[in-house]
Amino acid sequence: MSERPVHELIKELSFVLVQLSDKVLENFFNALHAVKHQDEQSARQIRQIDNEIDLAEVDLEERCLAFLALQQPVARDLRTIVTIMKINDDLERIGDLAVHIIDRMPEISPEMLKSFEFEKMGVHAGEMVRNSIEAFISKDRTLADKVCALDEEVDVMHRTVFKRVTLLMKSPDSAVDELIAALSISRYIERMADHATMIAREVIYLVTGEIVRHKGDFYQNLIDSLKD
Repeated sequence: MSERPVHELIKELSFVLVQLSDKVLENFFNALHAVKHQDEQSARQIRQIDNEIDLAEVDLEERCLAFLALQQPVARDLRTIVTIMKINDDLERIGDLAVHIIDRMPEISPEMLKSFEFEKMGVHAGEMVRNSIEAFISKDRTLADKVCALDEEVDVMHRTVFKRVTLLMKSPDSAVDELIAALSISRYIERMADHATMIAREVIYLVTGEIVRHKGDFYQNLIDSLKD
């Protein structure tokens, strides 16, 4: 590794990260599709791919650690490797969310799933991840800021689901288990958007060296919204 130019090594590690992000996003959307269609075969494949994502995440982290040990980078190069490692961790966590969605498949019917706008919510969160990775590739602070600003839109969608589930549960003949599963899926998608925001903040750190603090507590925002 040490015989090659540093910029080539960083470019290679960045390329591996982008490939991982593509695989993670595809698996996430396949999970939503599998639950919608109650596709057991796809569910098994999603679990297998998540195992591959986990291995890829570990391999990339080890390569980054080897880079740090052998190259002893400073300044921008050091920030880049640290950013790659942080984004790598966020992507692995998004990968886990796909499995969590699959775990809910036996608990929710396609009819219940269809009554919520999870596909729209998922597309929105997925675009946030794509844009955050694009911001990393292009070192685009403006795009990273836009991703951070979009997080509230997914939070609003999740709060809407929460309110609706709460209302439906008040009915004596409500399908409580299904409603809980629906709320969980909404939460998983909302978490995906959170990870996209964290990636965007890591890009801001890469570009400026500025550590962006986390936003206000989501649950407090949720409680406040229920007072409306």
